[in-house]
Amino acid sequence: MTTRQATTTLWRPTGPVELDLVRESGWREWPPRLPEQPIFYPVLNEDYAIRIARDWNVKHDGAGFVTRFEVDSEFLTRYPVQQAGGRTILELWVPAEELDEFNAHIVGEIQVVHRFG
Repeated sequence: MTTRQATTTLWRPTGPVELDLVRESGWREWPPRLPEQPIFYPVLNEDYAIRIARDWNVKHDGAGFVTRFEVDSEFLTRYPVQQAGGRTILELWVPAEELDEFNAHIVGEIQVVHRFG
């Protein structure tokens, strides 16, 4: 009998350019950060991701998407949960230089669960 790896569900609000890069990866990884993006921040709840995609990405990029993906829970313990506002506005702050390692701990594919625009 095999033991299933414990994973944590994360969400990521994203615009069309970043989503195209995720698609090009085969839905397996997040693209490198741009110089003005020193942190990759997945969020811990779907409602928060929806608000960002709908209210920010659509306004700035013409479309917004919410993605959902699983990450090895044990690996995520290195990133303390950050409260970025109200008690449900929770993020992980992954330094850009650690994104390759973060991507290696994604379990399964990144899925688009909401589209706005």
